[in-house]
Formats: sequence, structure tokens, C-alpha cells
Amino acid sequence: KEGVLRIDNVLTPETADAVREHMYQLRYKSEQEVAQGIIHPLQRYADVLLKTNRCDLTIPMGSQDHPIITTALEESLCKSPVGATISSIFGEDAVLHELSCLMSDPGSQRQVLHPDTPYVDGRGPVLYTCFIALQDVTLDMGPTVWLPRTHNLEAHEAFQDTIVRTEGGESPKDALIKKTPAVLGTLTKGSCAIFDSRLLHCGSANRSKDDVSRALFYFSFKNPAVGYPGNPASIRRELGDANVPLGELMKDLESFGKGKGSPLIDQLGSRMK
Repeated sequence: KEGVLRIDNVLTPETADAVREHMYQLRYKSEQEVAQGIIHPLQRYADVLLKTNRCDLTIPMGSQDHPIITTALEESLCKSPVGATISSIFGEDAVLHELSCLMSDPGSQRQVLHPDTPYVDGRGPVLYTCFIALQDVTLDMGPTVWLPRTHNLEAHEAFQDTIVRTEGGESPKDALIKKTPAVLGTLTKGSCAIFDSRLLHCGSANRSKDDVSRALFYFSFKNPAVGYPGNPASIRRELGDANVPLGELMKDLESFGKGKGSPLIDQLGSRMK
């Protein structure tokens, strides 16, 4: 109904800390590899609005080389309500569409409001995205801003209409933004927000007084009945090409949690470049 839902304690504090450390190590390594011409930037980074002091670092999989990522996925998809929530909407055939980490450093500017995917009349939701905070997100760190109930045709038509039709009036877009109460992603460490990709949102400016970068571990799952959702995916190409179903991934993660291995994730990890 609102288009965005908060769930607390999706990751333990210890897992969130470990994932954050792993992400910044991976970012440093990726920056070095790109600078040295070893890899192309698109092999490590997805496109993101306003790149200065902000990046979208795609995440590799593999329980041997990246066990903390497997642990984080197990906690969020199997031990918290996240996996069941997405499955209740899209079913177990929902496809892993994105696996990445948004990083917003001090000095990053506010993005413009945008939906991740367009509204297509009669098609229904196409993606649900889960943003998980890897540290407490305070107001000065640039939390995500969402406009609830804007994942519908009426809101999208108004958002695209910038014409002022009366003298001294305002455009439908300005009126929509002005009248819609916003919610802020001031999440505690390990908590998440799941949102409909058609919902209007943006990252705000990071003006952290303590010079803290904001990191959000995230993934999205696609409606299996939908082909191209209308926006490029933030995911390693090897993972995106595999079209991993939610149900199979959760079974593999449950096996991992029981100490019985994760053959699917290990197979995916062997494809990473």
C-alpha cells in the first residue's frame, strides 16, 4: 500500500560490521584494478545518479572467497521475514536481479527524485528492492528519501508533467512533491527497507559531522512474469546471466546455515571474474 516497508534486525550487528568492512576492502581493490587498467569499471561498478563521492559496487558471490556475503544473504532471506515477504508477492520463481552496495561518502550531493523502474499500466510490480544499513544511518549521513504511495499511474503521470498551466501556479510534478509526505531511511545498523521499484525516491546529501560514509547492502528480486523491467541491473554480469530463482537460492542458503554447504552459490562463485 505505502510502497515501502521497514524490517528491523535483518542482519546481526556483527554481520553488518563484517559486511561493511568487506565492502570497503572490495571497493579499494576494485579502485586499484580499474586505475591500473586491469578491469573495466563496468565489471565492478553499476551506474548511479551523481557519481561524485557516491558509488554502486556490485558484489561477487561464493562461499569460499566471500563467505560473509553468503552469511548476510542467509540471515536476511532465511532468518528474517525478507525472503518470505518477497516470495509471498512474486513466488519462489522470483529472479535475483541485483546484488550490490550503495556507498555515499561525505560531500555527496542529493540526488533528484526518481523511480527505479517506470509504471506500466496493467503490469503490476516488477521489482522489490531491499536496502540493508551496514551502520546506523543518521539524518546527516544522507538517508534515502521515499515518497509513499507514488508507485501508481496517477503519481507517475503527475511526476512527468512539468507544465505550469495557470499564472502563479505550479506544475503537477511540483504539486505532487509538495503535498506528498516523505519518509527517511534513518535505519539502524542491520535494519532494512523493502520498496517497490516504481516508488519515487532519492539519496540525500551526506553531510556527516563525523565524516562517516553511508553503506547500504542491497539486493532486488524481479517478478518472473516480467522480462526487461525498464532499468539496467546493478549486478555482476555472471550473476545476472544465471537468472537465480529466489526459492533455489533460499534452499542453498538454508543448507549453508546447517553446515551442509552451498553448491549453487559455489557454482555461481566459480563464474566470477
